[in-house]
Amino acid sequence: MRRHRRAKIVATVGPASSSPEMLEALLLAGVDTFRLNFSHGTQSDHARIHAAIRKLEQDVGRPVGILMDLQGPKIRVGTLRDGKIAAMAGETIRFVLSGSEGDRTAIPLPHREIFAAVAPGHDLLIDDGRVRVRVTGLGDDFIEAKVIVGGTISNHKGVNLPGTVLDLSPLTAKDRLDLEFGLKLGVDWVALSFVQKPSDIIEARGLVGDRAGLMAKIEKPAALERIDDIIQLCDAIMVARGDLGVEIPHEDVPGRQKELVRACRLAVKPVIVATQMLDSMVAAPTPTRAEVSDVATAIYDGADAVMLSAESATGRYPREAVEMMDRIIRSTEQHKMYRSIVEATQPGEEQTPPHAVATAAADLASVVHAAAIVAYTSSGTTAARVARKRPSRPILAITPSREVSRRLCLLWGAHSVLSGDVQSYEEMVERATAFAHAEQFASSRDLLVVVAGIPFGQAGTTNNLRVVSLP
Repeated sequence: MRRHRRAKIVATVGPASSSPEMLEALLLAGVDTFRLNFSHGTQSDHARIHAAIRKLEQDVGRPVGILMDLQGPKIRVGTLRDGKIAAMAGETIRFVLSGSEGDRTAIPLPHREIFAAVAPGHDLLIDDGRVRVRVTGLGDDFIEAKVIVGGTISNHKGVNLPGTVLDLSPLTAKDRLDLEFGLKLGVDWVALSFVQKPSDIIEARGLVGDRAGLMAKIEKPAALERIDDIIQLCDAIMVARGDLGVEIPHEDVPGRQKELVRACRLAVKPVIVATQMLDSMVAAPTPTRAEVSDVATAIYDGADAVMLSAESATGRYPREAVEMMDRIIRSTEQHKMYRSIVEATQPGEEQTPPHAVATAAADLASVVHAAAIVAYTSSGTTAARVARKRPSRPILAITPSREVSRRLCLLWGAHSVLSGDVQSYEEMVERATAFAHAEQFASSRDLLVVVAGIPFGQAGTTNNLRVVSLP
């Protein structure tokens, strides 16, 4: 089960991949963390899948991460009298809060928060931006808008508002029920949809606490404006390029992706690049060359993980999609240009002793050609500090916490091992040597660079570095 790559793979579970047999096939093909999308399926469906993953984890003897992705608020038009309306560029249409006739003079938009926040000049994007309208006038219960890009508006199509910050919690009543359900199951990560501002993370943190890692999905322009604060408050970021690409110009998405990956590396937080990475493999056994390049670009950017959505959830070739992503990552990381590109995008060093020790461990391991860097980590922070450097040597993360070992399944380069607490310096060295042998990271006369915090078991105290020669 040792992966011969550094970046991790997240795969969404759905009808195509929910059987125990397929889950096992995907894990063996390369999945490190499974995503449960609570926009679809019932709680009982997710409980069954969660139990199957945990049994699989026990069978293979390796930690497996589980990410629950909350649906978040969905803004949609209501029901139209004829089921759809053809909106022509240049014409004026009207949205109403209630009492709708369901025609072009009264398109139902039953979301009061929109009417409170929208202003003339703001755009509404309908059906993933296929129809774009611009607000020209409004009242308490109506919005008049000019059609900029024409098309068909159908029943219950989604609405995006890229220039509008809505007074809207990212946690709906459904999300709150799902969240408590998922936390009781024991998920490792919670992904929060529709994040707009730092207070959204604070609200969710009050519910999640330390029971799971909290991940912010970046899919709104408003979130980009407060991104540094959002990153500091959460535990990880997902670059949700689908909705983000609807609300900002397509040509801006690649640059934003690079900015977000770099910001997360600087903050020592894992970052996932997601959405449509191998989208053609939903229906075809091979991807396009453009999709292969897209995955490789995320790896060159230094992303901790890349994610499959419909490819593994509803596609015809879920195992092949995972195998392809695994091959792309390994090929990219082995390319002669990879090290120079990743090192060129290395963020500036934080001038603190823990970061300095972790950086020294990564550099020392390269200089002495160590077989691995062994990071003792009670909270995952020491391993993350080493991974931030994107070292050329693998990271063997030893932790006494089962929950931390599972969360580390998202961290770049980390191979996590569950172990009891270390009581002495000598035991630290002995255990590092034993695990390096057992996990096939090193053999006789190899060197290990061991990094830890002393006193042992105290989170965040990365302060000790040692080179160990295996007997």
